Formats: sequence, structure tokens, C-alpha cells
Amino acid sequence: MNLAECMRRVPDIARFPSVDALHTELDALASAHPHLVRVRRIGTSRLGEPLRVLTIGDGPADAVVIGGPHPNEPVGGLTVGVLAGMLCRDDALRAELGFRWHLIPCVDPDGARLNEGWFDRPGNRRAYSEHFYRPDPAEQVEWTFPLSGEDYWFDRTLPETAALMRLMDEVEPSLVCSLHNGEHHGVFFYVNRDDPELARRLGELPGLAGLPLHHGEPELPGSRLIAPAVYATQDGARVGAMLGAGAGSADYAARFGALHIVPEVPLWADQRVADRSATGTGYRQLVARGAAARREALDMLDTALATVADTLTVRTPFERSVRASLRTFRTVTEHREALAGEDRSATVAEEFDHRQALHLLRLRLLGTFLRMLDAEIAAGSATVAVRTQRRVLGETFDRWVGEAEADTPGPATEIRRPVAVQLGAILLAATRAADGSQNASRIPEGRSMGSSAGSPATSTAATSV
Repeated sequence: MNLAECMRRVPDIARFPSVDALHTELDALASAHPHLVRVRRIGTSRLGEPLRVLTIGDGPADAVVIGGPHPNEPVGGLTVGVLAGMLCRDDALRAELGFRWHLIPCVDPDGARLNEGWFDRPGNRRAYSEHFYRPDPAEQVEWTFPLSGEDYWFDRTLPETAALMRLMDEVEPSLVCSLHNGEHHGVFFYVNRDDPELARRLGELPGLAGLPLHHGEPELPGSRLIAPAVYATQDGARVGAMLGAGAGSADYAARFGALHIVPEVPLWADQRVADRSATGTGYRQLVARGAAARREALDMLDTALATVADTLTVRTPFERSVRASLRTFRTVTEHREALAGEDRSATVAEEFDHRQALHLLRLRLLGTFLRMLDAEIAAGSATVAVRTQRRVLGETFDRWVGEAEADTPGPATEIRRPVAVQLGAILLAATRAADGSQNASRIPEGRSMGSSAGSPATSTAATSV
């Protein structure tokens, strides 16, 4: 299999499809290939949407591919569509891979619909922030698998997560791919096996698509590098306790001994995130400065929320998201500072990544906050406090958008590029899962992923909670 050629077959894509458009496309594929494709319902979302899986092929092993595990991350739905079409049209590829594929285009349709306002303007940072929605970690499909232990317990599994669990219980997969994307960062991966060859080859994929590898901060505090920009999957009990949520899909996949990968791709790309040259700024100074800026933003939004909290009458997912995000970003900031370690020179990539972490926090939180206030105004129940905060925070939002756009003035990434990286990662992982990855070792459950403090491999996280 020629991975580069497969990646080049990803077409130009102008926009992200709506939930309805995703299902229409996959229904058309199933109609065109009735002897190859089966579409079935595996569950129901919290708001009554059908959760559907597309099954292709009849190989001896099973692979599960999860699109949209976070609702603001639509790249994976496109990747599922491209992969499904390729498997239907290429008999030789399907036979070579030897899997029965179970493809879920959108596992959180309720949340995805709340992001559709920016899907037709994928490069517009203002539109993205104005229509952004990401739920409380305890309401995220990716992070609500059950956890039980002496110190921490989570059993509030979502219907969508339960549907994934039933599917995995049924097919006992050898491979699980959870498809994620972020904002301004390079490409990076999580893998649940210490497989140096797989990690090396994953690290080559971004270059084939013209995207930079991520050499900024690890997304999750304490992440351990297997190879550049390829991290060992962290134990879900640790991450769940930090986020106030459950385990991840990797933890459930481990029940079946499955290879689990997460390709994280950007919506915007900037070569500074791959620049490992020194800046002359001390790393601990960079971390402290970044933490102070994030706390300033969080304090301002905490104060604004306190001003309007008692007058809100419309209970929305935006309010739950704002409250949870304020709490979670503070927790992550504390972890970030605790892992700063010994001082050294910060890199260009790390400095760039810390600035992006601030832009991410401010625009995600404030964009969602404004949606919360707009819902109150639309209901006709807005108090003077709500209207005042809407005006003041709207001006702040305009300023913060301007600062973010000035810091990263380049064009948005062509959508086909992150799709191609995710496609390449799935196909590469399939070849490793099929051959048993004999030189790899599974990362045991409960293992600490931290290593020596202060090294770039274990520095702090610009996590997107």
C-alpha cells in the first residue's frame, strides 16, 4: 500500500458538512454499494438523534473509527467519508487491510449541531469563536467511559458513549481510531503501544500533507514522547480525575487488546509550532507568564458570570459549558505550572504554543459566554445586568479576536490536508494492527506517563478541554 498515494487521493474540500449532510452522503454510499455497505443504528443521542455506524468489508479482524468525539472537531467526519468511499471503490486496498470496518461519522450529533454556524466558514476565526460549542468534560463522549477506583469514580456514562461501548463489546476490535482536531497547533498523535516503528512512520505523515509536526507543548500535562510529536496514551483514570470526567475510548479499547490511536490535526497551521530553536526566554518564565495571562482572563470571566448568574432563567448547554470550562482551565493551569521543572531556554514552538493557548482559552470561553447571554436575550428575559455584560463582553471579544488574528495572520489550512493525515494514520495503524506489531509493547493500565521534569517531552500542556 502506498500511503502517500492514498493521501493524495483526498479531494479538495471547501467546508465542513452538517450532521444531516454527513448522513445523506453515507446513505448515498450505502445505496451505491449495497453488497459492501451496511448502515445500522447503534443508539440514540440525548436529544433523540440516531447514532449510526457504517460497516464495510468482511475481513477477519474488526476496526472501529470514531468521527466527531468532540463536537467542535468535524475533520474526523470528513475522514470517515473519504475512508468509506476509498474502501468501497478499491477492492485491492480493502483486501490488503483485511478488516471489517465500523465507521461512525458523528458520535455527538447534538453537540455538532451547535457548531454548524461556523462549518461553512472553516478559516474564519471570528465565526469559529462566535459559534463555538464544547461541552463540559463530563458531557463529552470521549471522556465519559466508566471509571472505578479507590480514589475516583465515574459512572455517568452518556448514551452516546454507551453506544460505542456496545459496539466494541459486539465486535471486539483489534483497532480503534478516535479522530480529533484542534485549532492552532501542529500535528501530533497518541498511541497506546510503545511501537517505535509505528511512531516513526506516524511522524512522517504530516510532511506528506504539507503540515508541520507539533513541537510545542504536549496537550495533556505529563505526556511522554515515544517519538517526536507521538505521545504515549495517558491512563484515563489520571486524566478523568483531572478533568472531572470519566475514562477515554483508549481505556475501553484496552479491554480487547486493541491498538488505539488518536491523530490530532490542526484547523490552522503555522510553521512556528515546529521551530525548536531557542528564544532566549527562560522556560519557567514562559510558563509563569502564560499562567498569569490565563488566570487574568479566567478571573475576568468568573466575575462576569457572578454578575449575571442569579438572573439567568434559560438553562442552556452554553451555561454548563462556561461553568465547567472555567473550573477545568484553572485545574489545567495548576498542572501546567507544577510540571515546569528545571529552567532551560524555551523554544520558538513553545513560546508560540503558549500564546495560542491563551487565544484558545479566551475565545472559546468568551464565545460560549456570549451565546449564553444571547439565549437569555432571545427569550425576552434579559435583565439590565445581562444586557450590560453583553455589551461590555462583546467589546472584549472584538479585541481578543483582533489580537488572535494579528498573532497568526496566515491563511487557514486547506481542509484536505488534515483529512489526509487522519486517513494516513488510520491506514498505517491498520497495517500495524494486522501484523500484530510484534515489536511493540502495550502501555499498561494505570502506568504513570510522566518522566523527568522540565524536559520538552514532559513540559506543560496547552490542553483543549
